[in-house]
Amino acid sequence: MIHQTIQLWEENEYEKESRAGFIPTLTAYVQEGDSLRGAVVIVPGGGYGFISPAEGELVAEKFLQAGYHAFILTYTVNALGDQKPVKLQALRDLAKAVITIRENADHWSIDKDRLAVCGFSAGGHLAASLAVHWQQPFLQELKREGEVSHIPNAVILSYPVITTGERRHSGSVVNLLGDKPTEEMLEFMSLENHISDSTPPVFLWHTADDARVAVENSLLFATNLSARQRPFELHIYPQGRHGISTADEQWANRKHDSTSPLLAPLKHAVLEKLKNGVHNDRELGEVTSWEDFYHKKENQMGKPVPDTHVATWMGLCLEWLDRTLKEKK
Repeated sequence: MIHQTIQLWEENEYEKESRAGFIPTLTAYVQEGDSLRGAVVIVPGGGYGFISPAEGELVAEKFLQAGYHAFILTYTVNALGDQKPVKLQALRDLAKAVITIRENADHWSIDKDRLAVCGFSAGGHLAASLAVHWQQPFLQELKREGEVSHIPNAVILSYPVITTGERRHSGSVVNLLGDKPTEEMLEFMSLENHISDSTPPVFLWHTADDARVAVENSLLFATNLSARQRPFELHIYPQGRHGISTADEQWANRKHDSTSPLLAPLKHAVLEKLKNGVHNDRELGEVTSWEDFYHKKENQMGKPVPDTHVATWMGLCLEWLDRTLKEKK
């Protein structure tokens, strides 16, 4: 297994102001051997305010067991809600990650035509953004003429944030666009309105009683995929909390400590505040260290409970992915 973390941007390429020294990374889990394999880029959620460890390494393990290479993206967020809104930077991070993987395809034995992006919650919004906006000039300019594509061959969306309309997830929208977004940016980031004939195949799943990101987000996207006659598969489960990840016993029992690399953007922001003498505000709370802050946040999430019915999503997804990527070859 090749396990390495790659910094996606040089310091002079990345907008560092108010990011507390963080630069986005791509963590690679590359299987041994010369046989060409497909690859999956995993984009955890976190409301564009942090990056959830529960939707990272464990999900990567599932794709590795199924024979894929796996990569986890640690992207730009608005940590603690008092940094700059994310706007287009996270989308640039994801496009850069896809380009980086394809540029290293020969070294890592990756089939360039079998590359999927798998996003959760706000990470689902990011994955879907690439699916519908890949043709935008600010993404096209990331690659030089004749170089590899940033377009995924398939997209997996797990309880995704999709709309900035009536059923929006307000926290994600604020972290992404700020308190006073323009109508133009709201429309651009309402992804159900931007599906085209070039949107790649999509696998969607959601739970009907999701209390944080309304199921209508997935339904809106699926409805408009159907209207544009784009291939998709949709699964709606009757019950299941938001952020349920793989929904199995491994997810429920796994401990995520404060050293997870996916927590880097949030950790940088917390440490920056503590360094500046801030120990008690609306976002930080009464804490004196990063570990205090993380354990407080973890306790607020409650104890995860596995759900064997919802856990079937991964098997259904892998069947769909194998079929879809074979068809792409």
